[in-house]
Amino acid sequence: MDTSRRRMSVLVAGHAVNDLYQDAVPAVVPFLVLERDYSYLAAAGITVAATVLSSVVQPLFGVLTDRRPMPWLVPLGMTLAGAGIGLSGLGDSYVLTWLAIALSGLGVAAYHPEAARLARRVARDSHVGMSWFAVGGNVGFALGPVLVTPVLAFGGLAWSPLLAVPALVGGVLTAVALRGVHGASAAVEVKAGRDDWGSSAG
Repeated sequence: MDTSRRRMSVLVAGHAVNDLYQDAVPAVVPFLVLERDYSYLAAAGITVAATVLSSVVQPLFGVLTDRRPMPWLVPLGMTLAGAGIGLSGLGDSYVLTWLAIALSGLGVAAYHPEAARLARRVARDSHVGMSWFAVGGNVGFALGPVLVTPVLAFGGLAWSPLLAVPALVGGVLTAVALRGVHGASAAVEVKAGRDDWGSSAG
């Protein structure tokens, strides 16, 4: 496998890891309700913490990375997405739980714009390559409950830190695989023109 294909494979897998944390939140909420007796309002607040930050804040990261490439946001965003979910089951404070879920949503938002740019760069603007990148995100979204439910059903919220493991491993592997892309010889280009909002979604 050549370098470009290897990097693209890592980006596809990384997109899957990152996006599984988007759909992890609805799977975590029932366990929060069960163990902490959260009301419907409290449970809805947890969901809002994830969805608002992962969706509403994402264009702001797009604006920032249009002005200046920030490839380090890819492994960092993924790591934060997992760390937030991992921390969500620790302690009994609703505020701290809300902040942990919000941190996860922020990580998801930080990841997407720069990851999409890097994927286009590595795929050399290939539509097939970008399609595979999108597939990775969809697979990850479907895997969220598959990861969360068995872990929390067996160990309860106390086992939530285990949910951060894929993000920690994925973040390290992504950072290592993309080191060459970060260099001056393969710098990610900032292209002038109309913003491509769609490429940053999902």
